[in-house]
Amino acid sequence: MIRTPLAREALLARAREQRRWDVVVVGGGATGLGCAVDAAARGYSTLLLEGHDFAKGTSSRATKLIHGGVRYLAQGNFPLVREALAERSLLLANAPHLVHPLRFVVPAYRWHERPFFGAGLAMYDLLAGSHGLDRSRQLGSRETLAAVPNAKADGLKGGIAYWDAQFDDARLAIALMATLFDLGGLALNYAPVEGLVTAGGRIVGVRARDAESGNALQIDARVVINATGVWADTVRRFEQPAAEPLLQPSQGAHVVVDRRFLSGEDALLVPRTPDGRVLFVIPWQGKVLIGTTDLARQDLPLEPKPLAGEVDFILATAARYLARAPTRADIRSVFVGLRPLIHGRGATATRRLSREHFIEVSPAGLVTITGGKWTTYRRMAEDAVEVAQSVGQLPVRACPTARLPLHGATRSFSRDPYGCDREAIDALPGARWALLDGSSLTEAEVRHAARHELARSVEDVLARRHRMLFLDATLASAAAPAVAAILAEELGRNDDWQRAEVARFRSLAMQYAMVRENGGES
Repeated sequence: MIRTPLAREALLARAREQRRWDVVVVGGGATGLGCAVDAAARGYSTLLLEGHDFAKGTSSRATKLIHGGVRYLAQGNFPLVREALAERSLLLANAPHLVHPLRFVVPAYRWHERPFFGAGLAMYDLLAGSHGLDRSRQLGSRETLAAVPNAKADGLKGGIAYWDAQFDDARLAIALMATLFDLGGLALNYAPVEGLVTAGGRIVGVRARDAESGNALQIDARVVINATGVWADTVRRFEQPAAEPLLQPSQGAHVVVDRRFLSGEDALLVPRTPDGRVLFVIPWQGKVLIGTTDLARQDLPLEPKPLAGEVDFILATAARYLARAPTRADIRSVFVGLRPLIHGRGATATRRLSREHFIEVSPAGLVTITGGKWTTYRRMAEDAVEVAQSVGQLPVRACPTARLPLHGATRSFSRDPYGCDREAIDALPGARWALLDGSSLTEAEVRHAARHELARSVEDVLARRHRMLFLDATLASAAAPAVAAILAEELGRNDDWQRAEVARFRSLAMQYAMVRENGGES
């Protein structure tokens, strides 16, 4: 059932009119949305402020996996793997319209690899315990090729099959935002926080701005949670300008190609890349996603680009395992995400830095939560709100989110990312036809994004309410005028706004399509 968010002006008025919020969360990615849902589910008055759009940063640029992490298993980080596998089980139950089981095949080209990989994945099964999806099993060479028809047959000794899960990261973020509204909370995108309000040496609120009007917002709060991912140190320095960094960000690039490069239903795992990582080749929404990399980055661009050689590394690594390998000419989209890794003094490679989360309480009471990954967002939020409860002297209440279905949740697994909202969407104008050939996006879904999902721009729709930009950047560019026209009607914008929106989005789409050179890969 859709709960209709109010018009933006009414949302801003509600943010101002609340005398004091119990919890204000800064950051609208996975962690921030998780914290806001947790706080609202405990009955605290909760406001979330996001400077751009929900999941604009890291949280829409994941490898689309909900998993324990076979690489962390190889590192011996059993507690992280066990926790992540338990959280995977909860997500499969609470968001069956967005999270689905997926089988992976690890091909073996040396005789010792099958028993070696088999032993490791048997441990993965053991750590999953009652949360396991199915047991891993060894495959012969014929079974391996049947599962992954495009795997190189020359020298293939067989493989191992195991189970994890896949999801749509941006759609899960939107589901969390909608869940926050369902619970009585409030979320605002395009409302950057520009400072903290202190009184008597304690943080008592935030200074923010409505990016659309430029109007200032001062919000009072019992406790403020900083959940801004790779930008967490920036918010920490509002209070302590000389604060030592908590984070050492890294970036990961992903390449999207057509489905013919992975024609089966299973994913392929490259068990060891030349830089000691793993590489995934995954079926995703009718395309194939290949990634990822792990390279240190000192700057924090909102739209990071692949670094020199990053795309070629992905393609070359995939080519070692695929009989018909994609080239640059086959790329439909390239996207890059920044990871908020916990700073490791003396670490020489970002792959060795912690993926576990970290919570800090500043001298003035700012609660910062960072690190982690999408799979464990709920547990991170639970831990952060437990701390915020104490800092804000809020009534102690138990966390209910382990058994909280997210907005749109269906009774069983569904491939429709809108879940239970589908019937209402299909009642809107333009539900029966796609906006253009090659895409599933309908006029009704654009209207729904504007009316119920706080979409404010063409990018909001084509990057995060629908995933067209990530799936086929050229197709997304072609869809931009139609999306702009519908949004203009819904949001009350004029022709000049439409033209500017189309131009801005097409410039961004060129980057994803790797059409131009500008400081990185081209």
